[in-house]
Amino acid sequence: MRRFNLLGDELERAQAREGFRWRATSLADALGGSRIGASLYELGEGQQSFPYHFHHGVEEWLLVVDGAPVLRSPAGERTLRRGDVVCFASGPAGAHAVRGPGRVLILSANREPSISAYPDSDKLGTRPGSRDDPDRLNFRRTDAVDYWDGE
Repeated sequence: MRRFNLLGDELERAQAREGFRWRATSLADALGGSRIGASLYELGEGQQSFPYHFHHGVEEWLLVVDGAPVLRSPAGERTLRRGDVVCFASGPAGAHAVRGPGRVLILSANREPSISAYPDSDKLGTRPGSRDDPDRLNFRRTDAVDYWDGE
């Protein structure tokens, strides 16, 4: 049985995009899991994990492992503290973005395909595969067509 320490083990991946710089590890990969998605993120001061978004059909949970990250939700912004747990419901009520400083664990059911909505940029994203999957697609909602278009 594999083990991972949330406080001390090394984080394998890094994102270098300005405003979204983080280090992370997929705990599903580290532990050999397949049904529950879990990633540990370390966010520097003012750095976000991902743009403000919500998921259709997927619930996520966030556990603050360390630090004082700022959570943006439909209710506004609030500072979280070590030990706080937050549930992001499926749909617009669960919209969220997390900004450092802090170390946070984000958990979800690994459901595919999944659709993410990005209210600030008015995009929809499809997730038929992993983060590195070339089939991941993003669309602006303004590109929407009628259901019967082209039929």
